[in-house]
Amino acid sequence: MDVTALRGICLGFPGAFEDFPFGPETSVFKVRAAVAGGAGHAAKMFALSAMDPDDFAVSLKCEPALAEQLRAAHPEITGAWHMNKTHWNGVRLDGSLPDDMIRDMVEDSYDLVVATLSRKQREQLGWAGLARGGGA
Repeated sequence: MDVTALRGICLGFPGAFEDFPFGPETSVFKVRAAVAGGAGHAAKMFALSAMDPDDFAVSLKCEPALAEQLRAAHPEITGAWHMNKTHWNGVRLDGSLPDDMIRDMVEDSYDLVVATLSRKQREQLGWAGLARGGGA
């Protein structure tokens, strides 16, 4: 997995966009959905990365029990730095983990965030939901 591939995966989801609220060195991938009443857009983060090829990692939202299982099984996965470690994993992208597994973890993170949006917002995104299967 490289920077271009991670960016492509993250931006491939409906409503996803890249933002830089912490400065140009940190990519924050969010999902945007229209807010009821036409009052603008809500945006929620599902991935965060410095996109540094020399120290490549991404922070991803994860269901707490699965987060513990992944951390126990893979030394490349830890609690995410500066995030709620119950809900966020830090994933080192040094080639040790298969790209399909990383793709699944990014998709799970996106799904967990979109699941918190209103039904109308989910419908606007055309979201299929967590029932589609997959997972890390």
